[in-house]
Amino acid sequence: MEERERDPEPAGRIRRLVLDGTSDVVTRSRDFTRRALTAWRWLPPGTDEDREAAEDVLLLVSEVVANACLHGGGPTALVLDCTPERLRIEVTDGNPAPPAPLARRPEGRGRPGGYGLLIVERLARSWGSQPGAGGKCVWAEVACPPPVRRRLPAW
Repeated sequence: MEERERDPEPAGRIRRLVLDGTSDVVTRSRDFTRRALTAWRWLPPGTDEDREAAEDVLLLVSEVVANACLHGGGPTALVLDCTPERLRIEVTDGNPAPPAPLARRPEGRGRPGGYGLLIVERLARSWGSQPGAGGKCVWAEVACPPPVRRRLPAW
């Protein structure tokens, strides 16, 4: 596993984890995200709102990375971009097809699973995908809780 950060400071606002060719990518991504949230002072949580926000972020990362494993040929990278207003989660994979909730497609009705993107829709304030070189990037954004905004390091 290779972690590469764009910012030289440990608490830098953009973090990148290269996942191409690695195993156990969901666990690696969650651990990487937990370390970033700790550096950005989302963890340890100061309030119930902070705790819920951090748990939502970890669940979002798990869902988007798992979807890349199941439907995108495997994730190639995870990027976290934190500002005082929002946290953006980006996962790239090698499949150019845009994501679509399986539970909403005719072939998905009545089948187990297929609710990952519905969870993303529920937890993220916005999400989407954009084509990229050799695949796509699926992104989700969550609002930065006000208590966390006040604790963020100066960038």
